[in-house]
Amino acid sequence: MEIKNNELLRQFELQTENGMLSVEYSLQERKIFLTKLKGWENDVQEQSAFLIKGVLSLAEKNKWRVVPTHPKIVSFFRSNPAYKELLPPGIRI
Repeated sequence: MEIKNNELLRQFELQTENGMLSVEYSLQERKIFLTKLKGWENDVQEQSAFLIKGVLSLAEKNKWRVVPTHPKIVSFFRSNPAYKELLPPGIRI
């Protein structure tokens, strides 16, 4: 499975057998705001986690701070405290 960065639509995409999963984002100054999820209704948990981990890996590689605004992504951060180091200073989840 490959995660694509669709810069035109400002979203990361993952094609699955159930359809496309995507995470919309907004990039501002070294911060990436993860704002919206699409296609999660038909998704299985492993694919969701794979996409989110892939996006967070990209953020870490590019030295971006991550600001999760969607409840499912906030929940992912709560379940995976290792990723909390990607949050900007002052943001607590």
